[in-house]
Amino acid sequence: MSKGATKKGNIIRRYMLEHIPPFPFSVVTETCEHFGITRQAASRYMRKLIAEGKVLASGNTRNRRYTLKKTPINRWEFELDGLSEDKVWRENIEPLTRNYPQNVRDIWEYGFTEMVNNAIDHSEGTKVTIDVYETPISLDIYIIDNGVGIFKKIKESCDLDDERHAVLELAKGKFTTDPDNHSGEGIFFTSRCFDCFDIHSGNVFFDHDERINDEHWVMERENVMPGTVVSLELSTNSTNDIEAIFSKYATAKDDHDFNKTVVPVSLLRHGKENLVSRSQAKRLMKRVDRFKTVILNFKDVPTVGQAFADEVFRVFAIKHPEVKVVPSGANPSVMKMIRRAKAALKEMQE
Repeated sequence: MSKGATKKGNIIRRYMLEHIPPFPFSVVTETCEHFGITRQAASRYMRKLIAEGKVLASGNTRNRRYTLKKTPINRWEFELDGLSEDKVWRENIEPLTRNYPQNVRDIWEYGFTEMVNNAIDHSEGTKVTIDVYETPISLDIYIIDNGVGIFKKIKESCDLDDERHAVLELAKGKFTTDPDNHSGEGIFFTSRCFDCFDIHSGNVFFDHDERINDEHWVMERENVMPGTVVSLELSTNSTNDIEAIFSKYATAKDDHDFNKTVVPVSLLRHGKENLVSRSQAKRLMKRVDRFKTVILNFKDVPTVGQAFADEVFRVFAIKHPEVKVVPSGANPSVMKMIRRAKAALKEMQE
């Protein structure tokens, strides 16, 4: 086999490894489409990865599911009382990252210390467990506390109707139950630095996957998780850059203030319910006046009512003219309602 063919084969296998986590059932199809190769050829590369012990396969041919092999590296358990997140990083995790590129090490230091500090300051628990795994392409770390549960705590402290609404507040950013000591930026930016970021608490699972720009932030699970589990996953050769990510949520070049956010509007929905009321709209826009630019992502929102659109794009705009509200991912039906509300605002201003 020529060097060129070997190099191409290595590139294809690497692509497969990187895309198994976001596409466990369709990674072979994704590979075919990306490289313009036959399914037979892609399957041959996959069989080699399985033979090498890098990939595990389960299910029959029609429902074949692929996962990366995870190798446990270490587990530590710490008492939260008196714990210092920087010491845990320095003595336990930093040595595991020393051979990684600097940008990867910077992300791990930032995200890991932020999440352990959350367990120390907010969980109301007594212990935290750190589980570390390696896959053929990434380092995965689980931070598990035995506290009251992050979503339950936010729900109770903010008098919310549902723990899912706690996820909405986290997704907006600048949220904390302890504003005197915390900025509320840690979870927002950590979720965007890592390839995959998860929080499981109670029966709510908060998920963000940067690899596929996935904004499907929340789902409910039957198994109830006591305390809080935070999962961090990052490729060992990731090109993510922490400064670039901070800059992405600033409204001006060289401005590092966190003044732009993206809000997944679908988090407002309970099941298949429609977004039609002013109360729903007010819940959506709560606290977003802290930003200069608010991008409302309407992905997975099939329709909105006139009152909902009016509250967001006319009433809020009148009360907060300093905030720029930008819709994105809206289908034609939703955009029709948005345009009606904006037209009513323009008519009032003329």
